[in-house]
Amino acid sequence: MTDEIQYRIIGNLGHITLNRPKALNALTYAMCEKITELLLEWQGKPEIGAVLIDGMGDRAFCAGGDVILLHDSGKAGDTRAEEFWRIEYALNELIHCYSKPYISLIDGFVMGGGVGLSVHGKYRIAGDATIFAMPETGIGYFPDVGGTYFLPRLGMNIGQWLGLTGARLDAGQTCYVGIANIYVPTDKHQDLIQALGKADLDGTDFRVKEVLKAFSQVPPDHDVIPKAIAAFSCSSVPEILLSLDNDNSEWAAKQAKNIRRKSPLAMCVTFEALRRGESMTFRQVMTQELDISLNFLKTQDFYEGIRAQLIDKDRNPKWSHASVDKVSSTQIDRLFRKTAIPPQEFIT
Repeated sequence: MTDEIQYRIIGNLGHITLNRPKALNALTYAMCEKITELLLEWQGKPEIGAVLIDGMGDRAFCAGGDVILLHDSGKAGDTRAEEFWRIEYALNELIHCYSKPYISLIDGFVMGGGVGLSVHGKYRIAGDATIFAMPETGIGYFPDVGGTYFLPRLGMNIGQWLGLTGARLDAGQTCYVGIANIYVPTDKHQDLIQALGKADLDGTDFRVKEVLKAFSQVPPDHDVIPKAIAAFSCSSVPEILLSLDNDNSEWAAKQAKNIRRKSPLAMCVTFEALRRGESMTFRQVMTQELDISLNFLKTQDFYEGIRAQLIDKDRNPKWSHASVDKVSSTQIDRLFRKTAIPPQEFIT
């Protein structure tokens, strides 16, 4: 049991709240375990007509997972990282396949594990404070939790841009690219929950859509995504950089600078994972992501990225490669191996 999750039944609505506001509602193993238990229980109860998930506090829906645990587990060579990824990825798949309407209120930060809790459900509701990002390449990792499935389905240029750079989107942009499919102002969220609780929800979409339609508003204005984003449709990360460098716009220069700060190995693996994920089923993607995740535990960049960003916080990681041009196809392919790399073997 955990007090990191609050839950209640309001009428026919099952309501889950992530309850770690001081930690931006970052996911733990116990939280994944409890959410899974609730979703499975409610899926089998005819009196539960829909499920809604949100986050406690006004700063975040969920800003990720316990990255330090993953770091420490990899260093120790124990099974905690694998156990966490397995239960988290199984939860992502449960949400993707959930038989009843699944609604997420993604106000505040939506990153990493929080993306996995929301984007795979049918109704993703942005609020005024929504900030979406998949910033994993900055810690020498890749956008997992089904990121390699949903990102390419936004359009490969959008997906690669978000996955490679970790770009942050506000509420308007999140709706524009299709990550959120409904916008409801933050001050109406509690009214929306009450209205869903009072509705005669029957496990189908009809009643849910009626309530959501009554609260849905036109999303806020957003910055236009420049035409230079076409560079992210190129056939490799080095080609993306070349296209951005040749664009000569301020936006393109910013993206190129951002890419060059991140782990070259993580960038190239992310690019390939999204490319492969475009034509894979959700189950295939999640199986591939587990392989990649376990193999990342044997890379220098995973530990160096977390050290530089979250432990020492010097923001000066020493990556294993000087640039993306130095990463070979063989090194990329090793991260996709079906069998996790043995503990004594280290990727270079």
